[in-house]
Order: sequence, then C-alpha cells, then structure tokens
Amino acid sequence: MQDFTRQRNQETEDELWIVEHPAVYTLGLNGKEQHILKQTDIPIIPTDRGGQVTYHGPGQLVIYTLFNIDRLKLNTRQLVSLLEQAMVDTLAQYGIWANSRKDAPGVYVNENKIGSIGLRIKKGCSYHGLSLNNHMDLSPFNHINTCGYPGLEVTQLFDEGVNIKTCELAIPVIHAIITALDNR
Repeated sequence: MQDFTRQRNQETEDELWIVEHPAVYTLGLNGKEQHILKQTDIPIIPTDRGGQVTYHGPGQLVIYTLFNIDRLKLNTRQLVSLLEQAMVDTLAQYGIWANSRKDAPGVYVNENKIGSIGLRIKKGCSYHGLSLNNHMDLSPFNHINTCGYPGLEVTQLFDEGVNIKTCELAIPVIHAIITALDNR
C-alpha cells in the first residue's frame, strides 16, 4: 500500500484491495502500548494508519481503499463517513441495524463495534481502510482496549444471526462503496 501510494500519480486508477489477515494486532500511529492489556502469541505490528490498536484475523473482511481523495474531492472525514455508511448499508441488507458515531469512528450494533476504520492520507491519497467482523474468533479483542476504548465490546455478523462467507460479504460492501462514490 505504501509503495503503491508513493508511486502513483494523477492518472493512477484507484483500487480496492480485499484481504483476510492471519491473526495480528496492529498498532496505529496514535497507538499506546497501555491499550494492549495482555501479551499473547499474536504478533503486534506497528502500522502507519491512524487510530489505536485493533485485531485482524481469519473471518474478518478487510478492504483497503487506495483512493486519490483529492481527485474524488473528498476530505478525510467524508471518506470515513462514506466507508462507515457502506458498512451500515451492507449490514441493513442482512437485517442488522447498525450506526456510526461521531465520537468514535466505526460501525456499531447495540453499542458493540462490528466495523472499524483506519486510514492514512499521503499525497492526497488514502490507504489502509476498513475491517468488518464477519465470522471469527473474537476472543483476541479481550486482550486489548479495542481502538483505545476501555471496555468496548465487539460483535460480528455471525453473532447477529448472519452466516455468510467473508468473500461473499465483500461483494455488497464493495458495491456500497462504489455506489456512494458514484452518487456524490
């Protein structure tokens, strides 16, 4: 992502990368070690995205948004809102009522976090992106203050009654992102 962003120019097409990570904690630029409550065998990787500490693992959809936000005429807050709304719209398709919060970026179901956003902007371009908990082992979240919020609980589609493969979940999320960009 860093190399792609460094090497891109005004003509470089925007890209969305869909991934599913092995178990890893990532510590954002604002990350404080105090939010790692217990050392485990899961690696802790410092990263250059915004935000605190989070967990990524199998069963979680991660979409990296490699966008020229200057060309799209978006600011960082608008991109965060667009990604949050894409997750909210996708969850609604599965009968899950979710919302975003101004005080804590991400997407929530009954005050439990289901989707996170962590971005980096360089040269007017974004990288990193969003994660949406689908059908995964949530227990690693117990060893961190997720996104720097003590006591924040997490949930996933599976716990909300939806059983779908992560690769299938990517389709409506990508569609919602593209539709939001097209309808601006």
